[in-house]
Amino acid sequence: MNNETSYIIECDNLVKIYKTRDTEVMALQGLDLTIEYKEFMAIIGASGSGKSTLLNILGGLDTPTMGSVTVDGRDLRKMNRIDLAAYKRKSVGFIWQNNARNLIPYLTAQENIELVGRIGSKHDKEYTLRLIDLVGLTGRRKNKLGELSGGEQQRVAVAIALINKPKLLLADEPTGAVDSRTAASIMELFESLRTELGITIIVVSHDQSIAKYVDRIVAIRDGKTSSEILRTETIVSMENLASFEDEHLELAVIDRSGRVQLPSDHMEQLSIGNKSKVRIDVDDGKITIYPVDV
Repeated sequence: MNNETSYIIECDNLVKIYKTRDTEVMALQGLDLTIEYKEFMAIIGASGSGKSTLLNILGGLDTPTMGSVTVDGRDLRKMNRIDLAAYKRKSVGFIWQNNARNLIPYLTAQENIELVGRIGSKHDKEYTLRLIDLVGLTGRRKNKLGELSGGEQQRVAVAIALINKPKLLLADEPTGAVDSRTAASIMELFESLRTELGITIIVVSHDQSIAKYVDRIVAIRDGKTSSEILRTETIVSMENLASFEDEHLELAVIDRSGRVQLPSDHMEQLSIGNKSKVRIDVDDGKITIYPVDV
């Protein structure tokens, strides 16, 4: 752990460009982001916004074209292949939307978890049983894959992601393939794991309703962080999100160049649309934006 900062993740001006023979796609366009140790946060955005690209970079599965990304005090861009492989094996855990494809059907839940622990040279029977208990599978640990529900299979995948004791857990659409009740139980599981194990958890999703489970939501639009939504204390006891806007504080993000992205619903209200210019007035410490026709 880097004692000089409270951030486990620091992304500075991240740019990612994918090139093919005929096209060039800029998935990230100068993204800045900091995440604190033991934070439980979500990254949301429409398809193609860059959220999955960011998650792959944080997990060491992809590298940025430009910019820097530091995790737990280590610059991922400066790692060689051996160091990067060790990082992916020991420092970060991944959970996918469809984890069943990565589980071995003829093994029990416990055997699936133990197998990954042996590969990672961290086979610890006591810790394995503790993980099984934490994810709520104590009574199902000897059941094979076909005997487990979709939600239970997802819990096996969570335990596998944590078997090597990573500091960072990344989840890409972990609730996308389950019903709303199971999705809620998975998000509640993440919160309890954050508390019990002291890990940092990042969930990528297109579903803003997960706001009631996380500390903070970062919205990505066009490859940049466009806004943040901070959870208030009262949201914890809410049974639904009927008063979502009243119980959250949404903040626009200003990048290092002074640029800010307006939320799309605000642009619709102002009838800005595709206009490239607006008028900005500053009066008594307040900034007002007006649509103009030029």
